[in-house]
Amino acid sequence: MDNRNAEPVRIARLDVHVFRVPITVPVITSFGTMRDRPAVFLRIEDTDSAFGWGEIFANWPAAGAEHRGRLLMEDVADLLLGETLAAPGEAMQTLTARTEIRALQCGEWGPFRQVIAGIDIAMHDLFARRAGVPVSALLAEAPADAVPAYASGIDIASWARGLEAARAAGFRAFKFKVGFDLERDLALLRDVHGALGEGERICVDANQAWQPAEAAAFSQAAAEIPLVWIEEPIRADMRRSAWKALAADVGHPLAGGENIAGFDDFAAAIDDGALQVIQPDIAKWGGLSGCLAVARQALEAGRMFCPHFLGGGIGLRGSAHLLAAAGGPGLLEVDINHNPLRDLTGPLSARMRDGCWQLDSDPGLGLEELPGAIARYQTAAASRSI
Repeated sequence: MDNRNAEPVRIARLDVHVFRVPITVPVITSFGTMRDRPAVFLRIEDTDSAFGWGEIFANWPAAGAEHRGRLLMEDVADLLLGETLAAPGEAMQTLTARTEIRALQCGEWGPFRQVIAGIDIAMHDLFARRAGVPVSALLAEAPADAVPAYASGIDIASWARGLEAARAAGFRAFKFKVGFDLERDLALLRDVHGALGEGERICVDANQAWQPAEAAAFSQAAAEIPLVWIEEPIRADMRRSAWKALAADVGHPLAGGENIAGFDDFAAAIDDGALQVIQPDIAKWGGLSGCLAVARQALEAGRMFCPHFLGGGIGLRGSAHLLAAAGGPGLLEVDINHNPLRDLTGPLSARMRDGCWQLDSDPGLGLEELPGAIARYQTAAASRSI
């Protein structure tokens, strides 16, 4: 990682902003329904008044956003405020070590990992701003200025409306939610395939809905459809032997990673070959530090790297910069459902060109302050300083 010979920074202030956006069309998955769009954004400032923005995973459970915001301010802030850090990834390393017993004590490894991931994103934004370069240029010497992208989160039951909206926004690749009713999903997927235009691609996400036999049956029944991948067809925590056996039974590449955490578990998932598409989420585990290391390991092993993300605009920007730095044939996940917290500086169509997401050349992640237009969705905020 190129840190541009950065000077150490001392953390002086933390701000957290918790949001919920009411939506009229729920986001439906096989395991549950999102009836609003939450987000937790954090801002870290150093003693020189340089700052960086990050985002913490908050989609689940229903009260997850408020919980993560309080966890950051009431439990983790004291471990970061006043600390001097020499590199953006140092916070992840030190905070992970210093919160292990706390996470074990309450059994909440996920929330602690997610808070630390958001801090890591913000630290990279801060260091990149100080260096006067985009985050992607902090991560790699020659990052791309655009990355292929796909429209995500499309309900298979309303595929025509979702496909039309995604096309209008400039996408040429699409992911549909399945895992509801096997026969119905297959019938609707065949309709989707029949409606595709030249050069358009599709994949599906079952959100861990099936048993291995059902997943194999789905893939075999959809053999004529060239799916780019089937995402999380079975539980992410099933034995690796079950994943390897499924990979041998299906004719489509398998994808996963949003529910994997830790370098060892990612290494195991990459090494055994069951997953051809590796999808860590920068807001759930690892931030940019951990996920870049996973990306490089995946690409070296011949896997496709596609960062997972289904949240607000800060994490989406971070994912784009991560993919631009990592390289490879992967695609950026962009949730197509209504979410003003995603569109912090404009509509999706302003970012998309020829099926690719255009990155900013501004320092950091390119976000100076949160737009006033989203203030009405804020449900909580807090600040801590030294």
